Amino acid sequence: MRFQTQLVPARLIRRYKRFLADCRLEETGEEVVAHCANPGSMMGLAEPGSRIWLEPNDDPKKKLNYGWRLVDHENGHFTGVDTALPNRAMKAALIAGEVAPLAAYTEVRPEVKYGENSRIDFLLSGDGLPDAYVEVKSVTLSRETGLAEFPDSVTARGAKHLGELARMAQAGHRAVLLYLVQRTDCTQMRLAADIDPTYAAASQAARAAGLEIYAIGTHITPQAVTLAQPIPFAG
Repeated sequence: MRFQTQLVPARLIRRYKRFLADCRLEETGEEVVAHCANPGSMMGLAEPGSRIWLEPNDDPKKKLNYGWRLVDHENGHFTGVDTALPNRAMKAALIAGEVAPLAAYTEVRPEVKYGENSRIDFLLSGDGLPDAYVEVKSVTLSRETGLAEFPDSVTARGAKHLGELARMAQAGHRAVLLYLVQRTDCTQMRLAADIDPTYAAASQAARAAGLEIYAIGTHITPQAVTLAQPIPFAG
């Protein structure tokens, strides 16, 4: 997906209150406040002085004039930090039939209620096919070279989603978890069981019940974030 406006480089001063970041624009030296669309810990991605890319906007409905979109590792690699982007990108890919394990489905419905007060990211249907309940997660953590991990903090909500998906699989539906790895420096993925052992245990139980898991890489530049090839998921 292409960014709506041209990104501008900046240096991170600090991230605070989860959704705010003080930044210094590289071109002018001006200090600005950017919206950080990432409620996670952003482990390893929010170090003061990091080179980042911001998306300007002139939307009067938005309180801030910039949104933080990328971390530039200054070695040719990028990490996308907007956790809303994976769902937008995945919706377009599912509709276009670009996700191979789900390419046969012809109808894609977002945000459908299911389970116990939950919403599935996408409910897929097609003639002669079992309904597919698809959850999408954004992956940005990497603590070892080439290895992406999820989650970057304890996620009770994520464990709940795994339980709901397991029940869908047990009921005869397809239950699918898509991890979108928003890093260009990773070639494989695993769960960060040391960070959230409850989530890892819930994942193991869900897979035993029939949950399908796929990790998908990304191509990232200051112009766009697009889906790349699947990458190995080590569990």
